[in-house]
Amino acid sequence: MTAVRALLANIVDYAGLFPPAALDMPTAVRNYLAYRAEGSSWMLGRFVAPVARLGELRSELERHSLSEAVPVSATAGTDIEGDIATARAFNRVNLGFARVEVIEARLSTSEAIEGAARAARGEFDLFAEVPADPDPGTLIEAVARAGIAAKLRTGGTTVDAFPSAATVVRFIRRCLDAGVRFKATAGLHHPLRAEYPLTYEAVAPKGTMFGYLNVFVTAALMRNGLTDADAERVLNEGDRRRFEITADSIGWEGRTLTPEQLRGVRDGFAVSFGSCSFREPVDELHAISNFS
Repeated sequence: MTAVRALLANIVDYAGLFPPAALDMPTAVRNYLAYRAEGSSWMLGRFVAPVARLGELRSELERHSLSEAVPVSATAGTDIEGDIATARAFNRVNLGFARVEVIEARLSTSEAIEGAARAARGEFDLFAEVPADPDPGTLIEAVARAGIAAKLRTGGTTVDAFPSAATVVRFIRRCLDAGVRFKATAGLHHPLRAEYPLTYEAVAPKGTMFGYLNVFVTAALMRNGLTDADAERVLNEGDRRRFEITADSIGWEGRTLTPEQLRGVRDGFAVSFGSCSFREPVDELHAISNFS
């Protein structure tokens, strides 16, 4: 396995139903199934859908001939325990079409984290989206005690939705110190940090967005000894030439990681990211390099 594939295999959880794409269910499902059949499918992860729309997802999947069930990451609403029960019931009768493997939920207190973990009972991989600011240390510790994972929101459709590099580094450090896996979501359509349109409108506001390479290379290097100060530099790096990417390693300024190290990071620490686009992360990756 090449270093790039070790870092990016199955990394994009396709969230076409969510802003800024906000596609209808037929289009999002059609896109996902098409991506699953193409050459870049090695980067594709789960289909992201709200628990409240799982029935709609099943109805749409019935229209297609499936070679295998669609893996789903389901986002819960305010009734976390009720939504987990709904996902459990969905799995009992829909295994030929889709299977909810992951539940994502906004959980802002230790009590909510503990309650959601009890409801999931190890049946689902539960990701608790906790506020990254102020310092999420106490909540990350609660996530660790509950034996679940964390979720970091890295952007949105407005400039003020993007955390600072220092905030992202602090979140990653808290997860690292607590032995907690995490995923990221929002604002990671592009490989490298730069200014991009924040929506798909003809005249869209622009903002500086994190690149998914920045975030995951940063996490990988931090897990292998990178300091927080240097981690901020990697997160803010917009020059492709500063990233050392070969078949055998990925690095930054002389700090390199092997495919085995990168695979370990993905399996045990930095899990995936949600994106309402799959084409942008894939096509722009090819545009800045000749690797695949």
